[in-house]
Parts: sequence; structure tokens; C-alpha cells
Amino acid sequence: MGTPDFSVPALKHLAIQDDFDISLVVTQPDRPKGRGKKLIPPPVKTAALELGMDVFQPEKINTAQAKDRLLSLEPDFFVVVAYGNILSQDILDIPKIMPINIHASLLPKYRGAAPIQAAILNMEATTGVTTMVMSKGLDSGDILLTSQTPISDQDTAQDLHNRLGEMGASLIIKTIHGILNHTITPEPQDTAKATYAGMLMKKDGQINWRLPAKNIVAHVNAMTPWPGAFTRLRGKPTKIFKALASDTHSNFEPGVIFQCDKDGIHVSTGKGSLIILELMGGSGKHLAAMDFLRGAKITPPIPFDL
Repeated sequence: MGTPDFSVPALKHLAIQDDFDISLVVTQPDRPKGRGKKLIPPPVKTAALELGMDVFQPEKINTAQAKDRLLSLEPDFFVVVAYGNILSQDILDIPKIMPINIHASLLPKYRGAAPIQAAILNMEATTGVTTMVMSKGLDSGDILLTSQTPISDQDTAQDLHNRLGEMGASLIIKTIHGILNHTITPEPQDTAKATYAGMLMKKDGQINWRLPAKNIVAHVNAMTPWPGAFTRLRGKPTKIFKALASDTHSNFEPGVIFQCDKDGIHVSTGKGSLIILELMGGSGKHLAAMDFLRGAKITPPIPFDL
């Protein structure tokens, strides 16, 4: 059970195992996208059809019809990866062995919808993936296995998303083999250490120039690619894709562009300064700072809109 790109590596890894048989792929219905509102299949459906697998796309999973379909398969496991629907206890009880979820954090940290962005935003040194036994609570089930990876100060949410997707795909194979070989014992989570990462909204991308520069870099990285770290220049939306923190201090208020040079666009912040390397302005083009400046002349000092 999965829907977005993050779920696809796990599906593909499971599909090539000689000792596993994927009896069904469950994903969200096709959704209208773009100006023409054309129905677009979720990435998991596309991958499953390429692999020659049966696909089930119920609008609601917790129905008698869906339950009967799943029961008829007599599955040993459910593997759930960013499916996008909460499973009822009736559905969770269907697998003969257990339902397993792949979650993109080191639980119990960052339960919830946006664990990748939260880890970057909070400048964690490491993150990872966890396989757990699914329960009715939000990401609260017993832990099976974990796998860790460092977070660099240049890792965006997209970078980490791609890396963790592959890590989760490897981890689910180890997890199922470990369960079948009786070498894994589920461990309860320490609920006292649980933290939550709620679903992101577009407004979360707005840059607060009063923060220290290193926090703004983390924000830019966490919000890339969605919802995007944004501000406004001369009243026009400006999205920032890549930036560096500098210890250079200016005497200007936070959010003021005080220098433009070959290194980038230098902006004062609450502590230190930010050097913008890649951005997008009114042209709608993702540009390096120097290319942006050729088309949008900036004469410092000039403030971003706070």
C-alpha cells in the first residue's frame, strides 16, 4: 500500500525477491492535475502496472468491500509506505503475520506527515527510516528495524526523500526476512520521547529574516521542493532554492540585501548573513544568482518584504 514516489523503491525491491509474492498493490485513486485537470495516476500505480501487478484504488479503504477484497487474498503481510489513508483496526487485523509500515524518521522522533522536512528544519545531525508494526495510533507501533543516515547542511528535503526511499526499500526486505527467521523482536516506542511533524502548508515556506542565517538555510533546504522557501522583493514573489550561511555581519536590518557579487546575493539576517545562490523571481525561471541579477538589477541596500 503506497501512493507517491517515496513508495516506489520499496515496491520495486519487493517485486524482485524470489521468496515474496505481491498479491495486490493498493494505492490512491487517480487525481486531476494541471490546468486541463487531466486524471493522473499515482506513481505507485504506474510502477505497479509496469511490473504487471494487480492494482486496487479504493476511494476509501475502511469499507466492507475493500475488506472483503483484502481478506480474499489471505496475505501474510501488509507493507504500507506513505499510502495516505489511515487503516482501521479491522483492516490492520487482516494480515496473518503483521502489517508493517516504513516511516521516514527514527521513531519515536517525528511521527506524522512531514518527518523529512522536520529533521532538516531542526538541524538534526542524523535521520533515517524505521519499520514498525502498524497500530491504530499515529506512527506509534512497535519498532522492528531502523537505518540511519547523516544530514549535511546542503541536503534538501528532495535529497533526503530520495535517499530515505531507497533505504526504506532495503530495510523492508531485511525486516520481513528477520520476522520470518525469528531474529527480530518488536520493541515498544518510548512515548515520552515522541515528537510530531504535522502536514506542511504553503504558508510554511515563508522566510523569517529575523532568524539566524543558519536557521534560514535549514528552512530553505527543508522547504525544497515543496512548498518552497519564499519571500517578496519589490512586491513580487521570490523563491529561494539554495543558500549559504555566513558569519559576516551587516549593520542593516534583517532582510536587507546589502551586497551583490560573484558569490551571490548577500542578505542581512537576525545573526550573520545569508548568501543566496539560486532563486526564482517574476520570470518563473530557476536561476543562479548571477544570472538572476543580469535580468533583475539590484542596487543595494534594498529590503525584502518582511
